[in-house]
Amino acid sequence: MKNRDIQAAWKYHEATKHSYWSIRNNPHFLDWANRPLPFKIYPKIEPFSLPRDVPQTGVAALSAISEPVFWAGGDSLPGLQDLARILYFAAGITKQRKYPGGEAFFRAAACTGALYEIELYVVTGDLKGLDAGVYHFNPADVSLRLLRKGDFRGNLAQATVMEPAVARAPATILCTGIYWRNAWKYQARAYRHFGWDGGTLLANMLAVSAASGLPAEIVLGFVDAEVNRLLDLDTRREVSLCLVPIGRTSESSRPPVREVPALGLETIPLSEHEVEYPAMLEMHDASSLESNEEVAQWRGKQILPSSASAGDGVPLQQLPEEEQPKDTIEQVILRCGSTRTFDQGASITLAQLSTIFDCATRGLPADLLEPPGAQLNDLYLIVHSVRGLKPGAYFFRRELKTLELLKAGEFRAEARHLGLEQELPADACVDIFFLADLNRILEQCGNRGYRAVQLEAGAIGGKMYLAAYAQRMGATGLTFFDDDVTNFFSPHAKDKSAVFLLAIGRPLKRKPQ
Repeated sequence: MKNRDIQAAWKYHEATKHSYWSIRNNPHFLDWANRPLPFKIYPKIEPFSLPRDVPQTGVAALSAISEPVFWAGGDSLPGLQDLARILYFAAGITKQRKYPGGEAFFRAAACTGALYEIELYVVTGDLKGLDAGVYHFNPADVSLRLLRKGDFRGNLAQATVMEPAVARAPATILCTGIYWRNAWKYQARAYRHFGWDGGTLLANMLAVSAASGLPAEIVLGFVDAEVNRLLDLDTRREVSLCLVPIGRTSESSRPPVREVPALGLETIPLSEHEVEYPAMLEMHDASSLESNEEVAQWRGKQILPSSASAGDGVPLQQLPEEEQPKDTIEQVILRCGSTRTFDQGASITLAQLSTIFDCATRGLPADLLEPPGAQLNDLYLIVHSVRGLKPGAYFFRRELKTLELLKAGEFRAEARHLGLEQELPADACVDIFFLADLNRILEQCGNRGYRAVQLEAGAIGGKMYLAAYAQRMGATGLTFFDDDVTNFFSPHAKDKSAVFLLAIGRPLKRKPQ
């Protein structure tokens, strides 16, 4: 079983680390004439337009982020408007910006390099206003394109070995990643971005599903080849990453498994020529589950808690009722956009930071976390300007909801270096570093655990992103010098690996020219 050969994950992880010298010795440049198309287009399939005048849920953003809907029995069926709302606020175009020589389209969820390599598909039974089928979602015209006609939910149930959430879902959204669309800029490290960008998108999807009153869950336990075949993917270019069942039905029987012949559907080429990075294909292949037995093993795993010793900590503070933001989740998503510059002279309060952590760390509804509420990533902070906290390096002790001071001091220069010598982490109010004990995770979960830890970091980071913007702050995800991050937080972080970095602060308001 390739998934248990964990040297594959270590090989990829070590090969894609950033260091001071690796950045300077990399001759890569951006070939703008060969930039990939940001949309997957099926030119010969007629679009099915989704409704655009969908009413907002009216649910406050912080509530939607932190309070998922759990199935309590009976039918919980999404309508066409629900599906349109979830797809649009997960991956739809929310802003457009013209520049000399073209136009940029920015989507609902932040993405590395604004390259949007995550694609969405829907496998559904008959819904009100939508026939059963396998569809691809195109954000460019807010439409679905029918790839296979008929009810293929039984195929998903089989691929997940009857995962209850999938087996009872009236509709399931599937996330895939297109290698080249992100590797054009980030080369082989782009496989990490599948997790970061996919997770950020999932944070939106889960929040909007909750606001719509629909249960949703992230599922990573599936036979990869069966799902790839159902979506008719060219797996040298695009691969399945996770499933998100939406809603539940009380039906005990599932649709039959159907034949899935190859379709060979025509799509518009992304670029004049694509560059293949074998390390990404090898990593994905090594983390693929090939049999029902492997899926069952994945579902039966137990994630053990970290064993770091507890020290004295500063407890999280509750945001006063009068300061609780009332904006809806849709309003916040429409307002989001990765912050380009922070105001170094500004600050946030401990209560505001606490709200971000409380909303984002209550646990993800996901099969990658067992028991429910477990977490793969540990959260470390460099605090610059948070009223109520001394500047310094901290560890978030999740089970106690406290921030443990590791070392006091002003570390803006260090943060700048750790964040690839960018100004953003130096100017932010706080930098949140995601680190994980990959030794423990890979031993327990195999190479699939590497996918999971990146995806979880993106999803928690995405929740933090939304919670920050709900409070009128700014946020941006950043890359980093891997080993330098671990060294900075050691000895506490000894033997952990850097996974993700999120900077939060006050956007710098530029004076009119």
